[in-house]
Amino acid sequence: MVLIRNEKELETILTTPSGRLLSDIEKLKGDTIILGAAGKMGPSLTVLLKKAMTVARHPGKVFAASRFSNPENRSYLDNHGIETYAGDLLDRRFVAELPKADNVIFLAGQKFGTSGNQPFTWAMNALLPGLICEKYPTSNLVAFSTGNVYPLMPTNSSGATEETPTGPIGEYAQSCLGRERIFEYFSLTHHTPVLVFRLNYALDLQYGVLNDIGQKIWHGTPVDLSMGHVNVIWQGDANEFAIRSLLHCTSPANHLNVTGPSVLPVQSLAEKIGFFLKKNPTFTGRPQPTALLNDASKSFKLFGDPQISIDQMCEWTANWIIKGGKLLDKPTHFETRDGKF
Repeated sequence: MVLIRNEKELETILTTPSGRLLSDIEKLKGDTIILGAAGKMGPSLTVLLKKAMTVARHPGKVFAASRFSNPENRSYLDNHGIETYAGDLLDRRFVAELPKADNVIFLAGQKFGTSGNQPFTWAMNALLPGLICEKYPTSNLVAFSTGNVYPLMPTNSSGATEETPTGPIGEYAQSCLGRERIFEYFSLTHHTPVLVFRLNYALDLQYGVLNDIGQKIWHGTPVDLSMGHVNVIWQGDANEFAIRSLLHCTSPANHLNVTGPSVLPVQSLAEKIGFFLKKNPTFTGRPQPTALLNDASKSFKLFGDPQISIDQMCEWTANWIIKGGKLLDKPTHFETRDGKF
């Protein structure tokens, strides 16, 4: 596969639907709204959905709602024929004005900045889901969550499965479990069809675990090995899984781990990226026997394996860094073991 040379090529790769996605889009009924559509994944996910519906000649509309604090994100979606709504999702009046939709993908949430601002984090992660479920009680609802709801798992395992008891570390992760419980409550009491989408770690070339590691190598900063193993998945694959998950919402709520197929040693990833950067990484810390790891086997049975390999992601990331590609300046802090973000 060719290298990604610029933002336009990155956008094309992230928003071109696969045959697998097009096949499932044909089964989807009605309109779809993306909530929290201006975050890291929202713009590309929304445009991917719109393109897939256009190619499949699906009659449904695509809506997007967010604060849109960066007007460029709203213009980007508007230019692709998506009907956008700008406002605060915690404002009941704004939520009441949102259009009806048969399908909802819920991306809104708070992570970084939790320390020192815990009340807002809980409002975003546990109050907001209730407002959305009240607005869309009969819609298929894919609710983004995180692998942080699980405890750290042994690195010689394949990671937590959907049956692993939750054990969130830190207040951010606790609030995310609160988010899940609210969606589960409405799924039980109002029979809202829900799929809880436990994701870690999605990446494109502008952010993500591989970029975090690559930037440290590029600038001569030691790579921390304390969280010595990770899972990653290409954002385009995660976006497709999220859209296709609309067909697997159930009551009681379904749960789905979404990440790549391998437990990846951070040191090996750094050495691979360093090879492409032509720089030797340095390290600090020692790998611990546990890490944040998810087993996504269930998702692969539903959707097939991710299309982009770890080797391809490493090469793309290194080339992006060498060329000085645009960055979102949103580090993952994947090294964090105490749950403080």
